[in-house]
Amino acid sequence: MAFDSSLTVHAWSMATAAVVSAACGLVGGFLVVRRMSLLGDAIAHAVLPGIAVAVLAGGSLGGPLVFAGAVAAALLTVWLTQALHAGVGLAEDAGAGVVFTSLFALGVVIVSLAAARIDLDPECVLYGILELAAFDLVPVGTLLMPRALVTAVVVLMIITMLLVTTWRWQLFTAFDPAAARAAGIPVTMATTLLLAATALAAVAGFEAVGAVLVVAMLVVPAATAELLVQRMHSLLLVAVAVAIAAACAGYALAWRWNTSAAGMIAVVLGGCYAVAVLLAPGDGILARGIARLRLEWRVAREDCLARIWRACEADGSDSAHVGNPQTWLERLAGLWLERRGMVRREKGRVTLSDHGRREAEMVVRSHRLWEAWLGRHAELPIDHLHSPAEWLEHHLGAAMRDQIEAELVAGQVDPHGRPIPPEATSHQH
Repeated sequence: MAFDSSLTVHAWSMATAAVVSAACGLVGGFLVVRRMSLLGDAIAHAVLPGIAVAVLAGGSLGGPLVFAGAVAAALLTVWLTQALHAGVGLAEDAGAGVVFTSLFALGVVIVSLAAARIDLDPECVLYGILELAAFDLVPVGTLLMPRALVTAVVVLMIITMLLVTTWRWQLFTAFDPAAARAAGIPVTMATTLLLAATALAAVAGFEAVGAVLVVAMLVVPAATAELLVQRMHSLLLVAVAVAIAAACAGYALAWRWNTSAAGMIAVVLGGCYAVAVLLAPGDGILARGIARLRLEWRVAREDCLARIWRACEADGSDSAHVGNPQTWLERLAGLWLERRGMVRREKGRVTLSDHGRREAEMVVRSHRLWEAWLGRHAELPIDHLHSPAEWLEHHLGAAMRDQIEAELVAGQVDPHGRPIPPEATSHQH
């Protein structure tokens, strides 16, 4: 099959990037969950001397000898990192940094000195040659396909098989290695297989996309997925989907703007992570901002009701003069309570409706119960009880109030001698 258009060339290159991304996304999910991303970075760089030595020994890129050399270099990286940690007390992240930079530099030196015998160059090592992947063809049945794509497909199949057959090992080890070991799971074997899969993914992407993008593919899609989903299988699916989408979009943009495909894919991956950081349902900036505003809004409403209730209590009547709110949120909360009919203003005095009074009593009751509990157990001076009780009253509900009340004597007042409203009144709403 011959290439009859540039569109076919770009389609093959995009497919190569997508398959490499999928392989890296699968492995990266476990690396991120196990907090081994730096080790994945180390392996992605440290496989270079293994690849270079294997090629010098007669292996071809994508061949079994190169795979063996990459896996050996990956395992050497892990062993050296652990040896530095155990032998000289070097932190694992620092040890990984020392090992992978040394091995990567060694690989660059080997490639430079043996440039005539190794079909690699330092620029290819860093950025890959994804745009040219479609011109290095191998026969697959009756079809001519890019060698890099064939290698990536084989690696993806191997990685998928490894993860499927050792799924229970990998899952248990990822979340609780100690419990996994106690349950008889071979944690060391599971880790070794994961690192071997990481090495294979690095080899698959090395020539096509380079060391820089391999690291991005191993880490960023999984980190993005971790923000969006909770279950491990969902995390892997989302990571693979993000990796493939970023690879295709990045390559298309690079084609459109005539720039580096590997660089643009990495930029798109970074953009995906930025969007996830902003929009993640649980931990995203927007979700946390909304949750914080909701809490502040509820606190402002409750404080407004409690202030009115205390003023009425001090006057011994159903209405009272209440000072102006101090913040714009409190003023807005007061207007909202009036619109809801929970607060009424007449001739400069403020009155609570039945609903508003029940809500206010719940807040006041919580505050005074906490002051009573803190006064008994926290050994705080009486003038230091208000601030912690002011915070706790908004965050702990009826169950905790009931538990505190069970410790108190019936009819007890707060440390300031003020009565504690009964819970029955608060529960009527």
